[in-house]
Amino acid sequence: MTTNETARVDPPVRSYSGKVALVVGASRGIGAETAMAFGRHGATVVLASRDAEALEKVAEGIRGGGGKALVVPTDLADPSAIAALGARIRAELPGLHAAFNNAGEGYAPTPLGEVPLEAFERVMRVTLTGTFLALQQEIPLLLRAGGGAIVNMSSTAGFQAFRGGGPYVAAKHAILGLTKAAAIDYAERGIRVNAVAPGPIDTHRLQPAPEAYREQARQAVPMRRLGTSGDVANVVLWLCSQAAEFVTGATVPVDGGRMAGYA
Repeated sequence: MTTNETARVDPPVRSYSGKVALVVGASRGIGAETAMAFGRHGATVVLASRDAEALEKVAEGIRGGGGKALVVPTDLADPSAIAALGARIRAELPGLHAAFNNAGEGYAPTPLGEVPLEAFERVMRVTLTGTFLALQQEIPLLLRAGGGAIVNMSSTAGFQAFRGGGPYVAAKHAILGLTKAAAIDYAERGIRVNAVAPGPIDTHRLQPAPEAYREQARQAVPMRRLGTSGDVANVVLWLCSQAAEFVTGATVPVDGGRMAGYA
C-alpha cells in the first residue's frame, strides 16, 4: 500500500464543514430529517419545497443547532421556479457540494386503466421531470465547486410494482435510469450520482394509517420494523461523503431487507 493509499483509509464520513448542501423536498419527513443532519454536520443547507412555512421551521431547527440555512420556496412542477432556485444558489453561495433530490408526487392506488392522464402526467412532472430539471441546475454548480455528490430519491417501487401504483412505479423506475445516465456522464468530472430506495418509512405519509395496515407493513420487512427518516438520512449523508468516493450510479435500498426476499 502506498502512502497515498494509506491516507485514504477511513475518510471522514460526515464532515461537511464549509460545504453547501441542497435538499429538495425539505419541508417534512425524510427531506427535513436529511436537511437537519447536513446542518448538524457543518453544512450550509439550502432548503427547497413548495411549503415556505414548513421550510422556515426546518431552517429554525438548523439555526438553533448552530447551523446555517437558506430557504428557497420552490415548486418542482414549475421549470422557472427550479431555474430560480439555481440562480439563487449561484448568487448567494460559493457553490454546491451535495444535493438530495427528494421531492415527489404520489397518487391514490388506482388500476392503471382508470388513472386519468392528468394525474399520470402530474406524478411524472414532479417526480421525474422535476428531478431532471433539478439535476440540470445542480450539475453546473457542483462543477464550479470542483465536484461533489447528488442523491436522487427512488423507492423499492423503483424495483418492484405494487397493485394500483402505475404512475408512482413508473416514475420511480425512471429515476433509477436517470441516476445511472447522470453518473456515467459526469464520472470523469468529479460528480457522483446515486439513488436511495426506501421501503416502508414511518413518516407523515404512513403515520395516519390504521394500525392494522402499519402492522402489515412491518411484517413485510424482514427486520420486522418500519424504517425511520433518520435511517434514510444516514445513507444519504454517507453517499455524499468522502467515504463513498468510489460509489456512483448505484441505488441503495433502505428497506430492512425487503428487497432481499421474504422472511
